[in-house]
Amino acid sequence: MSGKCKAGGDDAMQPLSQISRIWQVPDASQAYTTGVSLHSHTSFSVETLNFVHAVCSSVPFVDKIVAHYARVSKERYNLTLDFDTAHWRPPLLPLMAFELERKQILSLGLDPLVSITDHDNIHAPMLLRTIPVARRIPFSVEWTVPFRKTAFHMGIHNLPSEEAAGWMERFERFTAAPDDQELRRMLRELDSIPQVLIVLNHPIWDLYKIGDDNHAMELDRFLAQNNGQIHALELNGLRHARENRQVMELARRWSQLLISGGDRHGLEPNANINLTNVTSFSAFVREIRVERQSHVLFLEQYARPWEQRILESTLDAVSDHPQFSPGWQRWDERAFHLDGTGEMRSMAELWPRGKAPLALRAAIQCVRLLRHRALASALSLAAPRVNVDALDADAMQEIA
Repeated sequence: MSGKCKAGGDDAMQPLSQISRIWQVPDASQAYTTGVSLHSHTSFSVETLNFVHAVCSSVPFVDKIVAHYARVSKERYNLTLDFDTAHWRPPLLPLMAFELERKQILSLGLDPLVSITDHDNIHAPMLLRTIPVARRIPFSVEWTVPFRKTAFHMGIHNLPSEEAAGWMERFERFTAAPDDQELRRMLRELDSIPQVLIVLNHPIWDLYKIGDDNHAMELDRFLAQNNGQIHALELNGLRHARENRQVMELARRWSQLLISGGDRHGLEPNANINLTNVTSFSAFVREIRVERQSHVLFLEQYARPWEQRILESTLDAVSDHPQFSPGWQRWDERAFHLDGTGEMRSMAELWPRGKAPLALRAAIQCVRLLRHRALASALSLAAPRVNVDALDADAMQEIA
């Protein structure tokens, strides 16, 4: 089964979004030659530890161990554990992330186009361009855009090679000192570059926890000012089906196109892709911007219970990966916190004896056991403030 979402309005070229589910339509990709992976992250993304802390704190006994070491850290070392400034980085190095997305698309019998969007940097595509298999990868980024009481994440794809570094400097300056008029100028400039694709990522998600009503109000203000320069709204492969249905309604209200965005952070490849018959990313951008057509395919992993997928993505962050390069194998080599002098260092460097305390290691091991689906289901773990109902067929009916 597949469905089409046509936005309202009187423009000659109406946005036409087609959404399919591979478990309902196994041959959905047969009429296409190319799959496009949008919005995924590599080891260059900086991710807050708040989320991992929230999951660990929801596990019986583990929450007490975390609280204990927070007290010990303060009393013995005068170091306050700060999960807002502390961060972790996704486990996959750029080539590993690229190959994960590429191979998934190849397994569908499609030629792959992959656009990686780390948070506020383009280090991954810069490195990947030196490798023959990835030389066509676009310069893309997930730009953090402060706006009034909150911030929005925008996927800026396919920046011109000769201008990419300059744009990154401008993005950084804006994020440090946001201004509504400057934002409009920047988006108009980006929109004037035919090869650039501008996507509003996971627009419904109240990521900065200002409250659903406040977030909805700021989102409407943001779109009222900038909708004309946004080319598509993202159906996010890591967000719940109910939230994606809200994005569909948002697209109808604002006459917007829908587009895929997997938002992969761990070892599971993106849960949705775009289907097309073009052979280059710039041609795909034209299909979205000019022809206003998009076919989003949700893949098998999206049909799995949402809580388990979120949990497993979190577990990827706190697991050791001995197959990785030295210095990037242990979870505490990929997690960072300020030391007593205010310098950001890996947690592996901060442990007094070179490794995490025994009780904390035991707690982490308990969390890792939750990878067992039966135990995860029994404990009913999920991220706070997000829908926790299991994803079932009925929940997907309005998406496809």
